[in-house]
Amino acid sequence: MVALMGEMIEFPSNGGTCPGYLATPASGSGPGIIVIQEWWGLVPHIKDVANRFAKEGFVALAPDLYRGKAASEPDEAGKFMMALSMAQAAKDLSGAVDEVASRGSTSNVGVVGFCMGGGLTLVLACQRPDKVKAACPFYGVIPWPEAQPDWTKLDAAVEGHYAENDAFASPEQVAELEVKLRNLGKNVVMYVYPGADHAFFNDSRPEVYDASASQLAFARSVAHLRNHLH
Repeated sequence: MVALMGEMIEFPSNGGTCPGYLATPASGSGPGIIVIQEWWGLVPHIKDVANRFAKEGFVALAPDLYRGKAASEPDEAGKFMMALSMAQAAKDLSGAVDEVASRGSTSNVGVVGFCMGGGLTLVLACQRPDKVKAACPFYGVIPWPEAQPDWTKLDAAVEGHYAENDAFASPEQVAELEVKLRNLGKNVVMYVYPGADHAFFNDSRPEVYDASASQLAFARSVAHLRNHLH
């Protein structure tokens, strides 16, 4: 397998530009997906996740919503997240959808996001139903009251990955959302991983990382994206 080295790019964002990390498969093409950061920022872990999806044949773009800033402490990360302009983030994510659609092998786009990015995955799917046809939120929360999406606009098939031990996105909240979306006629399945903690997919955080849950969630996500992006 050819070693995959991604690159930082700038893509159009509603009259401006946004930086992002682009990982391209060895084949040079494939379905496009967006990888949305946790509250830490566009850290090496998120770039690595984009690389992993590229190895599976996807053109993966991770927008840098904090524009170069990154946090290493929860207090700092929380401040960055709450200071994030939802209007600007919406523009950046919409621009990322158009960028990766133009680079991918199909105009249909998938979205994968973690924690804060998991919530934004659902928001983006509702904002861009024209192109976003598959969404994989990982323990996604939507902490901004002004960002609650219009679920009726959702057209993507949703596959959620959540943790049993999660105070941010509890199994009860996940079940409630799943019922709500199904009652709207949406294609949704939510997996809750027994014994797993919030951020179980983040292998740079050994205190919460769960290898078996991560491997299963990744395999399910890859299959889900392949099934719906063509």
